[in-house]
Amino acid sequence: RPGAGRAAPYGTTTLHTAARLAGSGAYRRLTSGPGWPLVVRPELARAGAGRQDRRTALACFVQFTDLHVSDVQSPLRTEYLRSLSPGSWRGQEALSVAGAVSLVEQVNALGGGPHTGRPAAFVMSTGDNIDNNSMVELEWFLTLMSGGRITPNTGDPGSYEGVQNSGLPLYWHPDDALRDQDKRRGLPRIPGYLEAAIRPVVSPGLRIPWYSTPGNHDDLPGGCLTPHDPVLAEYITGARKIFSVPDADAAAFAQVLKTGGDPKSTVLKEILNRNKAGARAVTADERRRMATPHDYLRAHLNPAFAGAGPVGHGYTENHLDDDRMYYSFTVAEGVLGISIDTTYRSGHFEGSLGSEQLAWLERTLAAHSSRHYDADGRLVRNAGADDAHILVFSHHHSPSMTRRPDAARTDERRHDGEEVIALLSRFPNVVAWINGHSHVNRITPHPHPTAARSFWEVNTASHVDYPQHARLIELVDNHDGTLSLFTTLIESAAPHRTDFDDLSAVGLASLYRELSYNAPGLAAGMSSGVHEVMAGAPVDRNTELLVHRA
Repeated sequence: RPGAGRAAPYGTTTLHTAARLAGSGAYRRLTSGPGWPLVVRPELARAGAGRQDRRTALACFVQFTDLHVSDVQSPLRTEYLRSLSPGSWRGQEALSVAGAVSLVEQVNALGGGPHTGRPAAFVMSTGDNIDNNSMVELEWFLTLMSGGRITPNTGDPGSYEGVQNSGLPLYWHPDDALRDQDKRRGLPRIPGYLEAAIRPVVSPGLRIPWYSTPGNHDDLPGGCLTPHDPVLAEYITGARKIFSVPDADAAAFAQVLKTGGDPKSTVLKEILNRNKAGARAVTADERRRMATPHDYLRAHLNPAFAGAGPVGHGYTENHLDDDRMYYSFTVAEGVLGISIDTTYRSGHFEGSLGSEQLAWLERTLAAHSSRHYDADGRLVRNAGADDAHILVFSHHHSPSMTRRPDAARTDERRHDGEEVIALLSRFPNVVAWINGHSHVNRITPHPHPTAARSFWEVNTASHVDYPQHARLIELVDNHDGTLSLFTTLIESAAPHRTDFDDLSAVGLASLYRELSYNAPGLAAGMSSGVHEVMAGAPVDRNTELLVHRA
């Protein structure tokens, strides 16, 4: 039930209400629609009658993913790719902090899980927490999760210096009357928008502990560029920014991004050099410097960002020895969480695991399994194991993981998603692999001829692109040889209905959602006012996922 004085979806899940299309027109408005039903998925185990009366709760937590907290004025952002692909830049990006704060407020407002009544014990953020691999974004992310005041502005402390007041019709100009390409598509004029977007906002911080898993945008500028290249490092903190480039340059850069054929970012550096005469003056800001893996870990370990805990949010001082970003932790009594690092540190948006981490993952799984299967299918017993139910967390989902060599770690081969699936299926205690990266809700069963070796892959949409979801996840024992994993989507606490005159933090969070619905390229795939491609089908949203109990 919505909280007193706050409009839906405050304090609710998508079982109660979900955003949907309101009316028609070039610019699509949102309103509160009916909730989405619970879909029972028995592909991996039978849904036994009467299990609702027998079940006991084992765990409850929330997954955030792909928050993409963004410094939209960063000189290294490549908004100009929009000249070829309109979806390469999104009008809502300047509101990422306001939108994420509203998601934190929603988690704080929720009561117990809808299926067990058990309160969420923690939040796991599965990567792409930030967008440009910059220290200032990292500070904003840690502050919004742990609580405090954020000023989502860089460069000139008194004004916005980005593409949205550039005078270029390539970008939406909310404050002025320029007939840009987005206004021609129907986006509104909202005087005061940019000033509001860079105003300070206060995050209450999560009232429950939270954990962190790295994504490619956390490791790499733009999620795919060469990290710590001296030319790019100087440019990101500098006083020049390119707002547009010739189509030929945009096409060349887009091609190497797609193929990953430019590990040293040579094409981008050539584009920056060729177009330097047309670059505009902006205010330099050292806070934008790229975060090294060591910086990233050290910031998480800073007691100033401890919030509700734990200090380090999964990382410990030991991780600083080799900048390792994978760990295990206790989800609940009898439930183990494993967070793995699937990023390429040399520069690519795809994911993988190195041999060293894969071996660590196998050892960790084996240590908590009284029985598992070796690579040849032979049963292995470990009488001293605690037989915990196991949940694995990562940023990349299995289809986005490849065997591409990592130039930053040339001494080990890389392992793709299929190899990770093969490893996890050797351990009957594995219940689910929970991840992000795709910006789409998708739940995939991974069956095995030996039924107990099957598990689920739960992939969750981002909080920058529509539908801007997170997942509330509950694990229960049905006491009939099966477990159920309930996945319930939640939206931010901001009202579904927007008011263009309301530029408060709450109003901006509502605009963040509605503008994302109106991003270029999302017009297709609508069904009953819901974007089926990004939100997923009903089987990918609110579900009961059955699996055999090990």
